[in-house]
Amino acid sequence: MSTASVGSSDLKPGHPRRRPLQAAGLALAILSFQTLGIIYSDIGTSPLYVLNGIWSSSGPVPPKDDVIGGISAIIWALTLLPLCKYVLICLRFGTHEGEGGPFALYQGIYPPKFFETTPTHDSMMAGRKKRDIKPPKSLRWPMLIWALFGTSLTMADGVLTAAVSVTSAVGGIAVAKPSVASHVVAISTAFLLVLFLSQPLGTARLSFVFAPLTFVWLLLLAATGIYNITKHPGIFRAFDPSRAIMYFVRTGEYDTLAGVLLAITGCEALFANLGQFNMISIQISFTTLVYPSLVLAYLGQGSRLIVDGENVISNVFYRTIPGEHNGPLFWILYVYAIIATLIASQAMITASFSLVQQLVNMRSLPPVHMVHTSDKTQGQLYIPVVNWILMIATIVLVAAFNDATQLTNAYGFAVATVMFTTTVLIALQMRYVKLLPVIVSILFLGFFGFLDGLFWGASLKKIPHGAWVPLMLGIILLALMTFWTWAKGLEDRFDRKSRKRLEGFIVPEGANAAFGESEKHEGGEFVAVQEQDGSDNTNKTLYFVTPSLPDVNGVGEKEERRALSRLPLLAIFHGVSHERGVPPSFTGFLRQWPSLPTFGVFLTTRVLPVPHVDDVDRYVVSRVEVLPGFYGVAQFLGFRDEAALRMDEIVARIGALEERYAEADENKHAAVHRRVAQLQELARHPTHIIPHYAPKSRGLVLGRLTPIASYLRRVLIEDIYGRFSIMFPEGEAWLAPADEIIHVGVTATI
Repeated sequence: MSTASVGSSDLKPGHPRRRPLQAAGLALAILSFQTLGIIYSDIGTSPLYVLNGIWSSSGPVPPKDDVIGGISAIIWALTLLPLCKYVLICLRFGTHEGEGGPFALYQGIYPPKFFETTPTHDSMMAGRKKRDIKPPKSLRWPMLIWALFGTSLTMADGVLTAAVSVTSAVGGIAVAKPSVASHVVAISTAFLLVLFLSQPLGTARLSFVFAPLTFVWLLLLAATGIYNITKHPGIFRAFDPSRAIMYFVRTGEYDTLAGVLLAITGCEALFANLGQFNMISIQISFTTLVYPSLVLAYLGQGSRLIVDGENVISNVFYRTIPGEHNGPLFWILYVYAIIATLIASQAMITASFSLVQQLVNMRSLPPVHMVHTSDKTQGQLYIPVVNWILMIATIVLVAAFNDATQLTNAYGFAVATVMFTTTVLIALQMRYVKLLPVIVSILFLGFFGFLDGLFWGASLKKIPHGAWVPLMLGIILLALMTFWTWAKGLEDRFDRKSRKRLEGFIVPEGANAAFGESEKHEGGEFVAVQEQDGSDNTNKTLYFVTPSLPDVNGVGEKEERRALSRLPLLAIFHGVSHERGVPPSFTGFLRQWPSLPTFGVFLTTRVLPVPHVDDVDRYVVSRVEVLPGFYGVAQFLGFRDEAALRMDEIVARIGALEERYAEADENKHAAVHRRVAQLQELARHPTHIIPHYAPKSRGLVLGRLTPIASYLRRVLIEDIYGRFSIMFPEGEAWLAPADEIIHVGVTATI
């Protein structure tokens, strides 16, 4: 159908040209500094509530050995998980573009069939004799559900991060102004309302101040920690790991691990945000500033808890600030604490927007309207429905739990589950992507899986006390994403099977059969023969051939021919399949409106298991010889790329393609320029033709269970998925105006 194409580079279409950010010297120092405002805002605000998460503000003061043991557990948790697991190991398992996170790991293990990943140097060297090592197909769906569960809990964690952090920071006002203690919930709600209501403005204008503010916040934590350590230098015994082990052996308080877990919330951000920076910058910032500042802060809090237990147990962070409770240093730290928690909340909200965009692009969530808030920075977007849901859920949690202590019981479960999810996926990556010896995967999974399992088990015991909230949210989101992935997969399979070749129903004037006068080319393909008179053939009459219904006697079917007129418009016929053939939206359009647009584009969208695709590889354009004025366009997207079409780029590539055809004939140049000018004019207001599938469940054969299974399947597909697909039609996530979209109904038996 096509004889040439433009838009493909020397690399294969969709090949991930992006590479991890490269920086050295001053540029690397600046990049490391910038990580502070994006990656560490969550883990950096943990000192606000960790010790009161271990020892309740209303409980007894812990003895000296218990305090040293608890601080030791915090220090070694920070050392083994954020430092060793994430900074030293996980950061090395990013994609070719330097992207991290559970979903990126899954896409690396099970990429789409049409995408060929380019192996790393390590995998090529290790895989010379092991190229037959592939992940088991039987694990694809379990691992997909596992990755989706981790993703759903990450979004649930976003709700709790804002609730816990802001409430903990605001709660400090009760230390200096006890009379205001009853208004903490109202003040926290006001801050959260301002935060969520400002989201439509975008974060581009504020993001440049996040890093300096977080930098000052971490320095304040380190400085106050050093001062407090001088009150009881014996707290340095917490560096002995046996103190942590003996603490749990002596007290038997396994539940305390749920409080220790609060110290490492946000460590997943070290890996998930890898694509925005690079491995070296994250390693430098964490090891030189973040890790030392947090360790000093916890040592200082432990020292003061030993010395002034009765006076500080009610609010360990604020009551261990040096000086008067109403002094200048207190208010400086109070203001910076609120700023730091708002930055942490902003980071989680932005992460939720990115996750939803990624899941929508990978067809695991219904398409929702997205607004891109920056013309310069890719990936900065605002999703209204997600923002309002997060706002309502966060405010409801703050009001329902009433104080930070109760909220911390709910916090942590999501973090522990996501950490364990990453451990399992990294172990699979070690074997099937990096092609390392299986013993390496087993050792990694055994050691870090054991640590993650300890924290996960402790957080499970918090389910009756509030952890049921993120678990419930995660299960609801997981059920929605799994159901949508399954139903969309059935619909996409129908789309692939329903595609037809143009020669089967479009025939030129004078053809005698449905396939026209045809000849057999090499490869056994039949193509319609058209008169090659040197013109562009746009004035030749074409017919739409479709079988009519059987006659009254039920004798066979008769062909029906309808002449197709030309409409002065550019129509884009959408499809998501990478199979050959025109999408059902085209045949459905011809049935309802027997006419052809002057220009048409058969658009195939392929979302690749990479975060971004370079502009040079974004579109590949080919010419449809059977249908003059029509082109095939393959659009390649990363799972974090904007889905809106770049019509100027498509038109430019079509023009380049037509110029290539006209090179051999000088007489065609003028006609080509006129056609391209006409195309550019029509491309200002293109018409998007999108199939709207009316799903119809096919029958099942399961013996005695057939009636029940068929009924449940029909309810899921026709009643639930069918209604949701009407509420969230394809194209909702684009930036195309509604009056430029035509939905063509197609009955899909799936």
